[in-house]
Parts: sequence; C-alpha cells; structure tokens
Amino acid sequence: MRIRLLGGLDVTSPEGEPIRFSMRKTSLLFAALVLAGRRGHRREPLAEAFWPGRGDAQARNSLRQALVDIRRSFPNGIEGDQDGVVLKADMHEVDVWLFDRKLEEGRPADLALAADLYRDDILTGVSIPEELGEWFGFYRTTYRRKALQLVERLSLVLPAAGSAEEIACESLAERLLASDPTAEPAHRALIRIHAGRGHENAARRQFELCHAALKKHVGAEPEAETSALTASLRPRDGNENLRAIPPVQGVAEPRGVARPPVPPSHSDRPSVAVLPFQNLSGDKEQDYFADGIVEDIITKLAQFRHLFVIACQSSFAYRGEPVDLRQIGLNLGVRYIVEGSVRRAGERLRISGQLIDSSSGLHLWADRFDGALMDVFDLQDQIASSIVGAITPRVEEAEIERSKRKPTESLDAYDYYLRGVAIHDRTAISRDSIDAALQLFMKAIERDPAFAAAYARAARCYASRKSHRWMADPAKETAEATGLARRAIELGRDDAIALSYGCYVLGYVGGDLDESALCIDRALALNANLAVAWGYSAWIEACLGEPDKAVERAALAMRLSPRDPRLFAWEFNTALACFCAGRHMDAVGWARRALRSQPNYASAIRVTAASYALEGQILQANEMMARLRQLDPTLRLSNLSDVLPPFRRPGDRANYIEGLRRAGLPE
Repeated sequence: MRIRLLGGLDVTSPEGEPIRFSMRKTSLLFAALVLAGRRGHRREPLAEAFWPGRGDAQARNSLRQALVDIRRSFPNGIEGDQDGVVLKADMHEVDVWLFDRKLEEGRPADLALAADLYRDDILTGVSIPEELGEWFGFYRTTYRRKALQLVERLSLVLPAAGSAEEIACESLAERLLASDPTAEPAHRALIRIHAGRGHENAARRQFELCHAALKKHVGAEPEAETSALTASLRPRDGNENLRAIPPVQGVAEPRGVARPPVPPSHSDRPSVAVLPFQNLSGDKEQDYFADGIVEDIITKLAQFRHLFVIACQSSFAYRGEPVDLRQIGLNLGVRYIVEGSVRRAGERLRISGQLIDSSSGLHLWADRFDGALMDVFDLQDQIASSIVGAITPRVEEAEIERSKRKPTESLDAYDYYLRGVAIHDRTAISRDSIDAALQLFMKAIERDPAFAAAYARAARCYASRKSHRWMADPAKETAEATGLARRAIELGRDDAIALSYGCYVLGYVGGDLDESALCIDRALALNANLAVAWGYSAWIEACLGEPDKAVERAALAMRLSPRDPRLFAWEFNTALACFCAGRHMDAVGWARRALRSQPNYASAIRVTAASYALEGQILQANEMMARLRQLDPTLRLSNLSDVLPPFRRPGDRANYIEGLRRAGLPE
C-alpha cells in the first residue's frame, strides 16, 4: 500500500492498483485520518467539521457511511470505537509519516529522503470545500513550514558538491520557489549550494532574484540572514558592478531554519502587538523604513514561543487612526503594545520605542536609538534586536506580577511556571528557593504534561542542586534531571527556550557535551535573538575548550538582553571562559559581578578563589575559600568532581583543581 498526500492525493492498494473513493468528502476524510496519524480523531468534531449544518445524528450517520466506504478499500485499515477513529498503516507506506520521521532523525541522508518526499503542498490540486478550508489549511501551512525548515537544515549539512543530498536539496529549493518565489530559506539554500560549488557569481545572482521577488511581491527587503550569507561570499573578478550588500553587525549569522510560526492565541499567554511607528521626518518616503523596523520587530518577537504576537497585517490596520491603547488591546486581544517613532534629521536617524500594558496604560519600558542614515540596514537590525532583548524580560516580569495577583484556586500550568521562574531567577540562590521553584515547575507539568519549558526549568533546578551539592541521592537525581531534560527536548523541538535549558542540563548534569552542543545549535537556529541560548552556548564553548568564542557568545547574550534577571549567569559564563583562557584576573572581575546579584552563587565563588590562587593572591583566595566553606562545609578535593564542569581539555580541569588546592580546599 502507498499513501501520498504531499503534492496531491494518491492512494495505491497493496497490489499496486490505484484506489478511488466514491465521494469527495470520503477522500478528504481519508486524508484527515492520515494527517491525524497515530492519535486519530474523535468522531464528534470530525462529523461536525465535515458535515456542518446537519443535525448531530445525520452528521454521525454520514461519517459512518464514509468510514464504510474507506473500509471497503482498507478492510483492516480503520480502528475505532464510539468515540474515536484511527487509520492503521505502516510508517513507510505514508509519505507524511515518513517525512516527519526523517525530519526527526535528522541525518543528512534522512533529510535528503524527506526532501524527495515533499513533492508539493498537502493535497495540491485537490478541490476542498469552503467549510474544510481552515481544517486542511492548517496542515498545508504546517508542512510548508516544515519544508522550508528542511531545505535550510539540509543546505547547512551537505557533505560534498554533487552528492545525492545536494541534488535533493537543490530540487526541493526549486520546487518551493516555483510555488512561492519569496521563500527566503529556499533562496538561501541555493546560495549555499552555488557557493559550495565555487560559483560565487551564481550565488550572488540568486540573492538578486530573492531581492527582486521580495520587492515585487511583498515590498520588503531580504532578511538579515540572507544578506549576511551573501556578504560572506568571496569577491570574484567582474563582481564590482553588483549591488553592494550591507553586512549585518552585532548578531552572528545563525545556523538557521525558517522562522517558526506565530503560536496560537491563549488567554493565559503574554500577547503583544507592535503598532506602526510614526514617521516624524516630514518625508513620506521614509514610511517604508518605519514599516520595515516594525515588521522586523514582529518577526523577531514571533520567534519566542511563549509570546502571542499579532501579525503586522492586523496591527498596521491602525495606521493613522487616533490611538486608544486600551481599545486596541481589546480589539486585538493583546495585553502589551509596542509603539514608537522614526525621525530623520539630515543624515542622522532617531528611533524611539516604548512598551505599554494596554489594560492599565502603564509604561513598562522606553528607549531610543540613534544612527547614521547610511547605515540604515544595520541600524534597522540592531534596533529590532535591541527592542526584542529589552522588552521580553519586561513582559516576563509583568506576567510574573500578574500571576501573583491571581487567586490561588485559579492557578494554571503557565502561572505555576511563571512563579517558578520568579523564584529561580529573581531571588537569592538557596536550597529552599531551588526546592520551591522545582515544586512549582512540577505542578506546571502536572497541569500540562506537554509543557516543554516547564520540564526544562525543572531539570535546571536539579543542575542548581548539583552545583551546590544539595542532591540527597546524586545517582537518582541525576537520572531524574536528565530524564526531564530529554523530555523537554523531545516536546520542545521547536521551542528554543526549552532546548536551551535542556541542553545545559544534559551537559552539566549528564556530562554529554556533544549532545549539549548539538541541542544549543538547534535553539540558536530557531531563535538567533534569544539571550538564554547564547548564554548557555557560551558555557558549552568554554567547556569544549573554546574560551574566546565563549566570551563572544556571553557578550552577545548580555547585549541582547541587558536587563535580563539571568544576567548573573552570563557574567559567570564569561568568568569561566576567561579562567579557561588563563586570564585569571578577568575571570575574577566577571565572577564578582555575578556575585553582586547572587552572593551565594557557589560556582562563581569557586572560580574566583581558584583564579586568585593561580595569580598568587593567596590572601584573597583564602577569603573566597572561607566564604565557599561556609556555604558548603563538606566540600573537599576528594569530592570536587561532584560539581566540576565537564571540561573537554584536561588542562582546564587540572588548573581548576590546582587553583582550589592553593586557595585552601582540604583534601
């Protein structure tokens, strides 16, 4: 048997004969069962969706008749009871099932097979009635997004020019562009393929095609990733007449995938709308720049799965209208609103922005950004990244305060999660605070067993227990921590926050740096503006023996979110990197900065003591050791391995131990 939904509807019997259903609704019902996979569908919503406007009894009877028609062709293919129904088939018989599996496995050969399976969008060419348009539209959008993610992922791991993987990637990119010439991940994939073949001119021509398509169809400029990728190409003879491509400053080029979709609205999730920025320049031609900034901010905000972000098409409807923020908040169903302005004075630009709670009118944040007009593209990207980095911690803080005002009996999973975050990140580290945070995250998991970030943060609590030697049963709690981290990664494959915390726990508690590094790469690919991902990436790079890279990544985390409550963690990761680089007094400076906000941060105290000792400042080292012994009286050189980072370079581990020995840690 063979079932194909990608590019049409093609069903073949085990004998190789094509299968045709008697009614169009039956064909679409079969497709709906295929798309539901192993979980199946409940009968009641299925009947209501496919036969709306009929009575319940008549709709269920129509559903039964359609299922009888399907069973004629698949006698053993339908399972169910009075409540639900599910299609039975082998994984390799169904293209969408195999496509999803190969994406999950993720090896280049797997991704190439998935690329070959994606012939076109779900049910291309199949006539779908209006009442089912939204039903199947969701799947079309979902698999289209997966295909865009796939073409980018595959282009980043191509083994060699001329390989089967390269051919599959190129073919998929061309198919995607044939139906949507503005698909930037497909353009980027072709740029990488041309560059890998040594055809830089062809790569630049692909960028020009991308630029022209975006300008024509959506009136937009290429994304920062696309411009940065093209700017990195080696110059070639004859290229001097090509249009200059502005480099992107401040944010490293992400090893990216297509932008994730905006998450569905939820009344308990923080929601944001970015209104059109006012053009105060007196020059209507500057409107495009103000709109571009807003679109870039919206796109970057949408990469945060725990924010519900209104699309620009909706927020732009308020252009030129009197601003009643409370009414706009009600109309759009959002709690927070970003508004701002753009002013040009000669060759200088000033952009101002502010974040407002629409329900109370309270101003939560405001800032302004200045730059030269000639650097307009760089400035636009820097502004968007800065605003995102500034407002996301403020939104989180506002949500935490809101959750504290809710009656205890109305607490739900997200509120438990927020309360756990508030304790873990915003109070001084103590055994009681970590235990309390862990309990709240576990309650969030009880309320929502698919809450990836709650699993990740619960696992992170165990990492704090490990670093302070608060584990009562290390073997048992290590297993619990890694189990939670792996569950977070499994549930949150598209959740950069869950991946970031999960990868750190796998590295520190589980000792698996390689898997930790792979996981953080995925988080950064999903959201290149996420401070926590860059911060944990810094820790991983330090442990892997790349201290200079670690310092850069920690600096980027702090630049992206300069008011982040977790800033102390990025300061400590910088200290750890400086220690590994042999810059011990720099390590002292950064560790002491972390200790200002978290005075009981044992990891920072250990690095400070070891750094002082290795620099011969024994008095200061002894003072820090006394502080450490007060927090952890039973710490010895003999049990120091309980808390050591998993250094890849033996010299880093040896220096750490020797520094603490000289500082006075007993045997």
